[in-house]
Parts: sequence; C-alpha cells; structure tokens
Amino acid sequence: MKRILIAEDESRIASFLQKGFKANGFTTYVVEDGEKAVLMANSDNFDLLILDIGLPGKDGWTVLEELRGQGQQLPIIILTVHDNVKDKVNGFERGADDYVTKPFRFEELLARVRARLRDRHSPDHKDEMILSINDVVLDLRTRKVKVGDRLIELSAREFTLAETFLRHPGQVLSREQLLSHVWGYDHDPGNNIVDVYVGYLRKKLGNKFIETVRGMGYGLGL
Repeated sequence: MKRILIAEDESRIASFLQKGFKANGFTTYVVEDGEKAVLMANSDNFDLLILDIGLPGKDGWTVLEELRGQGQQLPIIILTVHDNVKDKVNGFERGADDYVTKPFRFEELLARVRARLRDRHSPDHKDEMILSINDVVLDLRTRKVKVGDRLIELSAREFTLAETFLRHPGQVLSREQLLSHVWGYDHDPGNNIVDVYVGYLRKKLGNKFIETVRGMGYGLGL
C-alpha cells in the first residue's frame, strides 16, 4: 500500500485529502509545519509528498529546497493557492514534480499522484540510476553530472531536461513533449522556455550535446 505524506496546516483540507486517498487505497500521514515535513519526508517511509507552500515555521519553498538539497528524490506535488506563472516556475525550478492550485478537484490531484508514482516505480527508474552518452554522465541518486572529469552544476529543471534526453537517445523530441515531460503542466506552446533551457544545457554540457531538428524539435545522439 502506497504511503502519502501530506504537509498541510489547514485541518479542513488535510481531512478532505486523507478521506479521499484512504478511499482510493492509500495510507496517509499529516504534518502541520515545515520542520515536521522535512523530518518525516527523510524517514524514507513515504512514496510521495503533497506540500502546501503556506506552512508555519519553514514554508513550503524552504522545505522543497532543503529536501532536494539533501538529495531526497521523493516525488513532491505542490498544493497551493498561489496560481501565478512566476510561482509555478519557481516551484519547478526548486525541484517540484507537479503543481496543483487551490481550489482543486480531488480527481485531478489523484490522477497526478498516480502518474508520479508510476514514474517513480517504473523499471527504468529503478534500474537506470546512471545515465550516460559519450562523455556526459548523470547520476540519478546524487543528482551529479559529469562531462569527462568535470563536475557540472545543473538546476533542477536543467537536470530533468538532460535526463529526458538521455532516456531517449536517437529520438527527436518535440517542444510539446519536452514541456509536458519536464515542466509537467500545460504551458503556452508559444513560449520559448524549451529553447532557453536547451541553450543553458548546451553552454554547460557542450554545444554538440543536443541537436536541433528544424521544424520538429531536439534530439540526442542523432
């Protein structure tokens, strides 16, 4: 039975989530502040964390940064009233796996939880903790990246984008596919955020790391 940690200080919402997840076969545990959220998330007894941003003590942003800074790979879904694009981008940049705004429909949140749990427990995730092509090596446990003997620092979003390319060598990935897989939410297809981040990766990992296929997207090892 999958276990979900809920970091939520509003008792009404926490109770609603507990009842909903219990009815769908999950076990839940609720914490009301950021300190407890970090402590419990690091216990390794949970499969996923639902994280409110407006927690007392350490807020959700701090909890997210601390957990990812400690190498914690637990899937994290932000659940918050903050619905502007800046906050969403901020959440993904700090390492969130998904972002749901209040008010929300439980069915949508449940679907997102199941999707993240499938990603985490897929054979690829378990068996391929080291991804490499040519002289670029990604360690999924430590989140470290090497190019040859050089250790490269990548942001959370850059790392996820690089991981996506290394998991699909020899394939052309469209901008829409990359937006869906890396950013995890509906993004304006006219936005150039994919192109910007591909540029970041090329600067850090080498200009030949990702190839552009005009009119189609980007690929690795084509």
